[in-house]
Amino acid sequence: MTSKLLAGIDEVGRGCLAGPVVSVALILDRGIDDSQLVDSKSISESRRVKLSRYIVSNCLALGIGFSSNQEIDKINIHNATLLSMKRAFDNLSVIPELIYIDGLYAPKIEVPTKCFVKGDKTIPVISAASIVAKVIRDNEMKFIHSQINVYGFDKNKGYPTKDHKIALDIFGPCIHHRMTFSPLHTIAL
Repeated sequence: MTSKLLAGIDEVGRGCLAGPVVSVALILDRGIDDSQLVDSKSISESRRVKLSRYIVSNCLALGIGFSSNQEIDKINIHNATLLSMKRAFDNLSVIPELIYIDGLYAPKIEVPTKCFVKGDKTIPVISAASIVAKVIRDNEMKFIHSQINVYGFDKNKGYPTKDHKIALDIFGPCIHHRMTFSPLHTIAL
């Protein structure tokens, strides 16, 4: 680990057919119990929600960044992910000295970064960002479901499940779908 003021950034929602990509940047308090911080995909939804509350209450700073499905369609998922990460960084109230980022690529920001493939599985500050980002995005997809319930966004969160694909065949895409993603790019509106 490092003695520098360290932030972690992770994103959620790259592989979805609908909804935004969400990134979280955070700086944890030094006293946090990081033994609980694991990859968000490896724990239950109820555990993620509890850990998210714990993490948020034990942060020195937290920034959230969204890129909408329209932005994803306009600039592609890679660039939209980097944009959401930059927005998360820009929303931090404290500037870190170093940022650990999950994945291969870092957004262009004014602070030194280190990228780690599968960092959400091995680096607690990235795991914490992953957990909070997943809870935020899941809540966003549940809200979208409350407005348009035929796609089952409360269950699939926009991922291409069998039921989601069946709903697309029946109803076609909605305003929250990413029209440049397969199979949506072949569907006429």
